[in-house]
Amino acid sequence: MDVLRACSKVLDRLVALLGALSVLLTLYCMLFGLADVILRYVFDDPSQWIGESIKMALILLACTAGAYSYSRGDFIRLDLFYAKFPARKKALFDLLTIVFAFLFVGVLIWKGTTTALFSIRLNQVTPTAIPLPVYPIKSLIPVAGVIMLLLLIRQSFRDVCTLLGKSLDEKSDSRLSH
Repeated sequence: MDVLRACSKVLDRLVALLGALSVLLTLYCMLFGLADVILRYVFDDPSQWIGESIKMALILLACTAGAYSYSRGDFIRLDLFYAKFPARKKALFDLLTIVFAFLFVGVLIWKGTTTALFSIRLNQVTPTAIPLPVYPIKSLIPVAGVIMLLLLIRQSFRDVCTLLGKSLDEKSDSRLSH
């Protein structure tokens, strides 16, 4: 059990790092998006690379922010009913619906890996005047899927323990405390 707790803490640190990276990516998109608009409409000198780099940053933002949001329990659910449920009933509904999340993440990892390997093989770059490499971003999509899979497995384990009436002594189980 100590190994699981240690792995869970490492996962929490990794997800916190992804959350911080999400903030930086959001700032990057905002600042460079504004700079691109100013360059284009004020100076009549559009950028050759800002638009493509913002697209890549948005893909990376989706990868980082998704895991962070899920770990904090910030995903959308029908709280009209769910919020009033006791912890065991929440755990039961989470286990019933997490199947769809596993399917989504499984396809994300499978197709993301296929796409990333293809992009690496082609040494894919953007079709712009300044070619930016695409394969690093595409390679991070299945990595984000694996992190999400680990979060789903951990949450499933917590839900099963809650259904069985066992305590995990976890202070930070935000999904069950909502």
